[in-house]
Amino acid sequence: MPTPLRGEVWLVDLGMAAKVRPAVVVSTPFGGQDRSLITVVPHTTALRGSALEVAVQVSFLKPGAFLVQGSTTIQTGHALHRLGILPTRAFDDVIAGLLRWLGHSSSTTAKS
Repeated sequence: MPTPLRGEVWLVDLGMAAKVRPAVVVSTPFGGQDRSLITVVPHTTALRGSALEVAVQVSFLKPGAFLVQGSTTIQTGHALHRLGILPTRAFDDVIAGLLRWLGHSSSTTAKS
Protein backbone atom coordinates (compact mmCIF):
# COMPACT_ATOMS: atom_id res chain seq x y z
CA MET A 1 0.00 0.00 0.00
CA PRO A 2 1.35 3.48 -0.83
CA THR A 3 2.35 5.84 1.96
CA PRO A 4 -0.04 8.80 2.36
CA LEU A 5 1.61 12.07 1.33
CA ARG A 6 1.30 15.67 2.52
CA GLY A 7 -1.78 17.33 1.00
CA GLU A 8 -3.57 14.07 0.22
CA VAL A 9 -6.97 13.32 1.75
CA TRP A 10 -7.36 9.73 2.93
CA LEU A 11 -10.16 7.81 4.57
CA VAL A 12 -8.60 7.02 7.95
CA ASP A 13 -9.56 4.91 10.94
CA LEU A 14 -9.27 7.21 13.96
CA GLY A 15 -10.47 4.62 16.43
CA MET A 16 -13.84 3.69 17.84
CA ALA A 17 -14.79 7.12 19.24
CA ALA A 18 -13.58 9.20 16.30
CA LYS A 19 -14.81 6.80 13.58
CA VAL A 20 -13.57 6.28 10.07
CA ARG A 21 -13.50 9.64 8.33
CA PRO A 22 -11.63 11.66 5.72
CA ALA A 23 -8.48 13.45 6.89
CA VAL A 24 -5.78 15.47 5.19
CA VAL A 25 -2.14 14.53 5.73
CA VAL A 26 -0.17 17.52 7.07
CA SER A 27 3.14 15.85 7.99
CA THR A 28 6.18 15.60 5.76
CA PRO A 29 7.47 12.24 4.48
CA PHE A 30 9.34 10.12 7.02
CA GLY A 31 12.69 8.39 6.47
CA GLY A 32 13.70 4.74 6.65
CA GLN A 33 14.79 4.99 10.30
CA ASP A 34 11.62 6.82 11.37
CA ARG A 35 8.39 5.37 12.66
CA SER A 36 5.65 4.80 10.08
CA LEU A 37 3.47 7.66 11.35
CA ILE A 38 1.56 10.50 9.69
CA THR A 39 -0.15 13.53 11.18
CA VAL A 40 -3.62 14.25 9.88
CA VAL A 41 -6.41 16.80 10.31
CA PRO A 42 -9.85 15.16 10.26
CA HIS A 43 -12.78 16.38 8.17
CA THR A 44 -16.19 16.85 9.80
CA THR A 45 -19.68 17.60 8.57
CA ALA A 46 -20.90 18.42 12.11
CA LEU A 47 -19.97 22.10 12.09
CA ARG A 48 -20.13 24.40 15.12
CA GLY A 49 -19.03 27.65 13.50
CA SER A 50 -15.64 27.52 15.20
CA ALA A 51 -12.64 29.47 13.92
CA LEU A 52 -10.80 26.14 14.16
CA GLU A 53 -12.93 24.66 11.35
CA VAL A 54 -11.40 25.26 7.94
CA ALA A 55 -14.04 24.97 5.23
CA VAL A 56 -12.84 23.43 1.97
CA GLN A 57 -14.95 22.66 -1.07
CA VAL A 58 -13.74 19.75 -3.19
CA SER A 59 -15.76 17.26 -5.22
CA PHE A 60 -14.60 14.20 -3.25
CA LEU A 61 -15.80 15.46 0.18
CA LYS A 62 -19.25 16.21 1.59
CA PRO A 63 -19.78 19.84 2.62
CA GLY A 64 -17.94 20.41 5.89
CA ALA A 65 -14.58 21.52 7.24
CA PHE A 66 -11.23 20.29 8.45
CA LEU A 67 -11.13 20.45 12.24
CA VAL A 68 -7.59 21.61 13.03
CA GLN A 69 -8.31 21.23 16.74
CA GLY A 70 -8.62 17.49 16.11
CA SER A 71 -5.21 16.98 14.51
CA THR A 72 -3.66 13.65 15.45
CA THR A 73 -0.85 11.28 14.56
CA ILE A 74 -1.65 7.77 13.36
CA GLN A 75 0.15 4.74 11.98
CA THR A 76 0.10 4.67 8.19
CA GLY A 77 -1.78 1.36 8.36
CA HIS A 78 -4.81 3.29 9.63
CA ALA A 79 -5.01 5.15 6.32
CA LEU A 80 -7.45 3.01 4.34
CA HIS A 81 -7.51 4.60 0.88
CA ARG A 82 -6.84 7.90 -0.85
CA LEU A 83 -9.83 10.09 -1.68
CA GLY A 84 -8.02 12.90 -3.46
CA ILE A 85 -5.56 15.76 -3.21
CA LEU A 86 -6.39 19.20 -1.82
CA PRO A 87 -5.70 22.14 -4.12
CA THR A 88 -2.69 24.16 -2.94
CA ARG A 89 -4.80 27.11 -1.74
CA ALA A 90 -7.11 24.85 0.30
CA PHE A 91 -4.16 22.98 1.83
CA ASP A 92 -2.49 26.30 2.72
CA ASP A 93 -5.73 27.35 4.48
CA VAL A 94 -5.67 24.15 6.56
CA ILE A 95 -2.02 24.69 7.49
CA ALA A 96 -2.73 28.34 8.44
CA GLY A 97 -5.60 27.15 10.66
CA LEU A 98 -3.38 24.52 12.25
CA LEU A 99 -0.71 27.12 12.98
CA ARG A 100 -3.35 29.37 14.60
CA TRP A 101 -4.47 26.44 16.78
CA LEU A 102 -0.85 25.85 17.82
CA GLY A 103 -0.38 29.53 18.66
CA HIS A 104 1.98 30.20 15.78
CA SER A 105 0.76 32.82 13.35
CA SER A 106 2.07 35.99 11.77
CA SER A 107 0.32 38.01 14.46
CA THR A 108 1.69 35.90 17.34
CA THR A 109 5.11 36.69 18.79
CA ALA A 110 7.24 34.34 20.84
CA LYS A 111 7.35 35.05 24.55
CA SER A 112 10.36 34.20 26.67
